[in-house]
Amino acid sequence: MDKNLLGYKGIKPVLAIVILLTLVQSASIIMFATWLAEVISALFAGESLHQQYSKIYMFLGAFLVRHIINFIQQKVTYAFAEATGASLRKQLMNKLFELGPRFAKTAGTGNLVTLVLEGVTKFRNYLELIIPRMVGMSILPWVILVYVFMQDITSGIILLVSMPILIVFMILIGLAARKHTERQLDTYRTLSNHFVDSLRGLETLKFLGQSRAHGHSISRVSDRYRSATMRTLRVAFLSSFALDFFTMLSVATVAVGLGLRLVDGNMALVTGLTVLILAPEYFLPVRMVGADFHATLDGKEAGAAMKSIIDEPMQQEAELKGSAKQREAAGVQWTAESKLVLSGVCVQHQVDANPSLNNVSAHIQGMQKIGIIGASGAGKSTLIDVLGGFLQPTAGQFELDGSAVNSLIHEAWRQLTTYIPQQPYLFSSSLADNIRFYSPEASAVEVEQAATAAGLSELVRSLPQGMDEMIGGGGRPLSGGQEQRVALARAFLSERPIMLLDEPTAHLDIETEYELKQTMLSLFNDKLVFLATHRLHWMPDMDKIIVLDHGQVAEVGTHQELIARKGAYYSLITSQMEGVQ
Repeated sequence: MDKNLLGYKGIKPVLAIVILLTLVQSASIIMFATWLAEVISALFAGESLHQQYSKIYMFLGAFLVRHIINFIQQKVTYAFAEATGASLRKQLMNKLFELGPRFAKTAGTGNLVTLVLEGVTKFRNYLELIIPRMVGMSILPWVILVYVFMQDITSGIILLVSMPILIVFMILIGLAARKHTERQLDTYRTLSNHFVDSLRGLETLKFLGQSRAHGHSISRVSDRYRSATMRTLRVAFLSSFALDFFTMLSVATVAVGLGLRLVDGNMALVTGLTVLILAPEYFLPVRMVGADFHATLDGKEAGAAMKSIIDEPMQQEAELKGSAKQREAAGVQWTAESKLVLSGVCVQHQVDANPSLNNVSAHIQGMQKIGIIGASGAGKSTLIDVLGGFLQPTAGQFELDGSAVNSLIHEAWRQLTTYIPQQPYLFSSSLADNIRFYSPEASAVEVEQAATAAGLSELVRSLPQGMDEMIGGGGRPLSGGQEQRVALARAFLSERPIMLLDEPTAHLDIETEYELKQTMLSLFNDKLVFLATHRLHWMPDMDKIIVLDHGQVAEVGTHQELIARKGAYYSLITSQMEGVQ
């Protein structure tokens, strides 16, 4: 059983109900076995059938009670599994938003999508099956064993000795199965990530004429997953066969002992029949756990994977405090008078690696347009992640409106930010719903105005269903420029005062970029903007430029100041031949 199972909300009442129902079910099994044995032995002794009607009815009643209780258990555990699965998915999605895009890149988009969609379903199946199975195995065999000992000590000893052998065998099988299942899940994650990456790059592969060659790569990854799945299935089939074999062998041993004593006249027929009927019931919970073990193992692993993400340390969230004048009940505010100071900020992802950011300091005030530039690997994206509250710095201090904080990892800060990445994600939904990402309650008129401002009017007119046209996965594909315009429309619709852009036009051709530039510049008005880019033609429009070099701040100033200084910024412009004056 999953060690985290007892930590889920509502599990204790469910366990109490299932335990009570299992105790009643145990009593019904003993009663129907006893009454059935009495009816058969009485008929064997020559009594008439009508004399046994009362016991037959009682046997049928006990039999029905057993299956009704089983039905109730399924309903109770199903309701709990549904509620817990929905709660876990919500927690996982919230945590992924907190961890930000950097974590998604590290963990693999395909893996996370598979975990959220299929992993939650598998985990629900695991909860639905494992609770009644484990409770049944913990209670039912022992109740039956006590009753069998009361009827026949020899049979009780045989059952008592047989059970540990089966449990040890299940543990050994479980360890082997777990190893194969982990390998299967690893190959499945690889396949998921590979598939998503292939879909994203399909147009590029086709353009370069590499789509057919890439098919062999997909085939190899798929074959590894197929092989891992077949190995897991072999273990599952062999373990089920062995478990059934040893169970039948134990029941046969009890039956032989009962038969010999019945022949010798050392046991009453009714006692022998009662024990013989109860012997399979004694092993049934163990067999059911063994049969469902492989069906639930992937659900258990999926639950553990989701729990590990939910418990991913965010270190300590910053306490964003300040005067009542600056703070509303909704949280932190950013106005033209607001100030943010970074002092000695460092980010080091590995102990023996060079820091991505090293002693970065900056002073930011009000509504400014701030360009963040530098060569590839200079730390631009890392700084954007820190400023967006996606990444906890290794060292350094922040000061927000005079209040010292450890980092910007706080929900109140993230509610102020709009993030436009290099490749915006389009959800499998309508164009309007995609634009509403930051403002779910926006009206149709507001969505249309945002689309127009972002230059999507022509696209909307070309769509058969207009703003209701499905885009994203399974919907109408959009070009890179159109996807970027959807991201801009989201930003136009959003009233958040802080905007972070991480290489938003890196994958666009220069003509499309210049076409979008004027739209984007109008979007920057009256906002605090952080624009990380390697395309320097944006810099004359920035109020301040931060030049990064190997994770350190090389220069800070306006475009004209840095040109006149002829330092790192001037060298970048010269090397890229931007022609910026």
